[in-house]
Amino acid sequence: MPIATAMAVYFILWWLTLFTMLPIGLRTQGDEDDVTLGTPASAPHKHRMGRVFLLTTIISAVLFGAFYVVNQEYGFGVDSFPVWFPQAK
Repeated sequence: MPIATAMAVYFILWWLTLFTMLPIGLRTQGDEDDVTLGTPASAPHKHRMGRVFLLTTIISAVLFGAFYVVNQEYGFGVDSFPVWFPQAK
């Protein structure tokens, strides 16, 4: 796998994992009954982006490792899936 392809796959996995991780464990200002004036009650109570970025990086690295093993070691790729649509002639 070329390095550019690996970086693109990791980038996509990282962003998908980030958006999956953002709402997990979120405590809003409304949940804590501490709404700051001028902010919505659904705003986060504490800033925890460092922890979210770290967990996102770890999880996406594990997912990329699994993808790499399946793709490179076992030879499964896009061509391994059956063709669901007939080929145009």
